[in-house]
Amino acid sequence: MNGKQNYVKSFFGHLHTVNQHRFLVCKLCFKLGLYYQGLTHDLSKYSPSEFWLGVKYFQGNRSPIDAERKERGLSTAWLHHKGRNRHHWQYWIDQQNGKLMVQEMPMKYIKEMLCDRIAACMVYQKDKYHRSSGLEFMDKSHEQYLMPEKTKAILREMLTIVAENDLDKAMEIIRNKYK
Repeated sequence: MNGKQNYVKSFFGHLHTVNQHRFLVCKLCFKLGLYYQGLTHDLSKYSPSEFWLGVKYFQGNRSPIDAERKERGLSTAWLHHKGRNRHHWQYWIDQQNGKLMVQEMPMKYIKEMLCDRIAACMVYQKDKYHRSSGLEFMDKSHEQYLMPEKTKAILREMLTIVAENDLDKAMEIIRNKYK
């Protein structure tokens, strides 16, 4: 396959991945009553600064952000993305006088973050996805050491509900438990 064919394959592969992810998040958000968030989730992924880097670093089985970080030492697509999407806990961190100021996330964004993680696991793991995938990802990730404590506890509890129940039942429990 030549460079042009690879580029076309990456373009459509990345576009499909983003669309598939957004569709799944939308569907999950709707189950939690988050209609506006479901419809507007991750729209920044279509912006040139995120989309074209996603095409360049497209892999199909994991986020292009990982490949960009590996090659460049950081991901400018991620820096753009987390600064525009409140469902990422990193959005809620700032600094003042050289000190990190970490804000707990509002509940509606924790719920959207849950939907985002479940959908990401489904999209990238494909047929290897299982109910515990999101919880296992969190347990393996170093982010849990930086995430605000209350946010982390609520997300872990929600992911545990997902791990222990059929997805529809889990969403019903979460919708009723976390108002």
